[in-house]
Amino acid sequence: MTLNDEAPVGLNALDRVTWALRRAELGVQALKEQRLRPLGLAASHYTLLISVHSEPGLAGAELARRLNVTPQAVASLVSRLEGRGQLERREHPRHRHVQELHLTDAGREVLRAADHVIADIERLIIDDLGSDDTTRLKALLAQVTKAVRDT
Repeated sequence: MTLNDEAPVGLNALDRVTWALRRAELGVQALKEQRLRPLGLAASHYTLLISVHSEPGLAGAELARRLNVTPQAVASLVSRLEGRGQLERREHPRHRHVQELHLTDAGREVLRAADHVIADIERLIIDDLGSDDTTRLKALLAQVTKAVRDT
């Protein structure tokens, strides 16, 4: 048997933990997109809005690092949300070339509505798993995060 005749993946490749995580994330993401669409939001909009809400004044570059996306992706989302009047840029008090991000009243309003949608999705998962398994899942996911971060 030559190297090219070998299977490209192991027999149990689709049974891997990483694949299970990906399937779960894709399912949750698809449901978020579907349920946020009537609000005129994508899941990425919600992520950006809640990030700015939790840390008002973040600069776009720092937000990109925290969300693990490119600064260009954040800049595009910021422009879109700013155009909708949901986000505003303010000049940093000491560094004029740095723009801080802040929610507007409209941004807080749409975030409030979007968070109700996300909380409903969370309840679906918790209702299905139950309280004990939900707590266990969060602990296991924290372990996974630590394991991949520490390598």
